[in-house]
Amino acid sequence: MRPYTRETRYATRTAGHDTSPSNQLNTAPPDAGKPADANTRACGLITAAYGRHFMVELPDGSRRTCFTRGKKTGPAVGDHVEIALQGADEGVIDQILERRNLLYRSDDARTKQFAANVDQLLVVIAPEPVYSDDLLGRALVAAASAGIDPVIVLNKCDLTHSLDAVRARLAPLQSTGARVVETSGAQPDQARHDLEPLLTGKCSLLLGQSGMGKSTLLNALVPDANAHTQEHSLALGTGKHTTTSTRLYHLPNCRGTLIDSPGFQAFGLSHLGQTEIERGFPEFHDAIEQCRFYNCTHRHEPGCGVLGAIQRGEIQTARHDLYMRILAENEGRSRY
Repeated sequence: MRPYTRETRYATRTAGHDTSPSNQLNTAPPDAGKPADANTRACGLITAAYGRHFMVELPDGSRRTCFTRGKKTGPAVGDHVEIALQGADEGVIDQILERRNLLYRSDDARTKQFAANVDQLLVVIAPEPVYSDDLLGRALVAAASAGIDPVIVLNKCDLTHSLDAVRARLAPLQSTGARVVETSGAQPDQARHDLEPLLTGKCSLLLGQSGMGKSTLLNALVPDANAHTQEHSLALGTGKHTTTSTRLYHLPNCRGTLIDSPGFQAFGLSHLGQTEIERGFPEFHDAIEQCRFYNCTHRHEPGCGVLGAIQRGEIQTARHDLYMRILAENEGRSRY
């Protein structure tokens, strides 16, 4: 497990969100103190979330439906929390134990946190339907900003007629150090063989656009995932809307956990500054050392090492365009 460091704290800042104590639950280190009464308090892991409802798994394997006090919505799936026990199967979340990182998702209306303490990000793509290069690039930026190892999972490799084309699209990212693992969720045994070695001993986040076969991969890795989903849905009282919620599963064949987040559309990147965004473009690193100005934005400045590398064909124009879009979007939001 990666230690919580100053670098990973970048992922816990969100533009436009009040992170003052009055609006957030307490966040304390794991050894913040023993519960005053072991019969009324406990520590646990958040394994599912919907709104202000959370499923918390206790060390003995039992689970409780828990809530936050008032209108606070600070916890995320993957958080370790301290709760006050209530009744036979409920509780109130009093404290979030110290996080190593925190990831956000966004839509046209808002940005919200959805997963914490993640070691590895698995972004599922496929030869068909066509995946979004923009979304994939943003996922890699989010992972880099939070100190999370990204893995691109190329699914549906049984579609051999279009496999070479997608491999060619991925080649520029692979040249920057991005890891690509090929598999096929249509062959569960093969999928487990390809992916379980990556998942052992880690908390991995599984994300993918609609149609990429993410659910098929999840069912291959966690055969009873649907049963767990239904059980959590009943316990949280969320009914048919649970397809938009996030859940953590224990992998049956290896020592690891897998967080699944259905309905993924876009990462929340609005909390990132220029330096954090740059981390998501590792091919910029050496070129930045050649910039004439220390505060170069790599957009128009004379003597910019990044722009020079683009002219020499060392950095893809499409990747620089994505960097420019993310930077412009975040600057636009900061004005309001």
